Amino acid sequence: MKADPTTAPAPGVAPAPGATAGPGPARALSTAQWTAIDTVLLDLDGTLLDLAFDNRFWRECVPAAWAQARALAFDEAREQLAPRFRACEGTLDWYCIDYWSRELQLDIAALKHAEAHRIRWLPGAREFLSRVRTLGKRLVLLTNAHPTALAIKDARTQVISCFDATFSSHLFGAPKEQARFWRELSRAEAFDAPRSLFVDDSLPVLRAARAAGIGTLYAVRRPDSSLDARSQQEFPAVDAVAELLPGGLLPGGLVPGG
Repeated sequence: MKADPTTAPAPGVAPAPGATAGPGPARALSTAQWTAIDTVLLDLDGTLLDLAFDNRFWRECVPAAWAQARALAFDEAREQLAPRFRACEGTLDWYCIDYWSRELQLDIAALKHAEAHRIRWLPGAREFLSRVRTLGKRLVLLTNAHPTALAIKDARTQVISCFDATFSSHLFGAPKEQARFWRELSRAEAFDAPRSLFVDDSLPVLRAARAAGIGTLYAVRRPDSSLDARSQQEFPAVDAVAELLPGGLLPGGLVPGG
């Protein structure tokens, strides 16, 4: 059966896990659990920023540009691109806009700049970072985003200024899905893995973090605000990172999604 390019994984986006009959969202971390955490490691796209931007970009904007450049129908362009995208899944090239610019003969950075007005925070994410800061935790951003893509998103959101340190997997030559990333991170950032919290929307990435000994792991069930929450049972999961904070720590009665 031919793959549907409208739902196939897209470059720059961690592949979505298959839905399973799992439990509902996990409870907030208790005050005691927060006390046992020194470092908070966070993914960017789908954890802090709305994955709707990336999904739309790779599933609509890039195929449209490819179709225009080659005088193809839009659906034909998506069908041609789908296997090329799939062939790079799980590699650093999957996330590399330089690679896709060469491979597709498109200026991916320019296309991203043109769509940058669509970049958005996920509900409660910015407030979550602010509250974690008041708890005295070290905040570290871990992203597979290419440095150029990260710069475009930072120009729109100033997300990097919320962190004590930021690491792109391109610096380490390996995506977060691979053990090499975590080995290189341990050399670049002094942190106690068992006393660290890591949140990501990708199950392969969370599995790699678990293998690296990260003590507390959470999945994000709704990385794309335009889609329903995913159901999975392998890791504790929340719809939004703000749910990890006890209600008493949320400013002004903030509720995720509000």
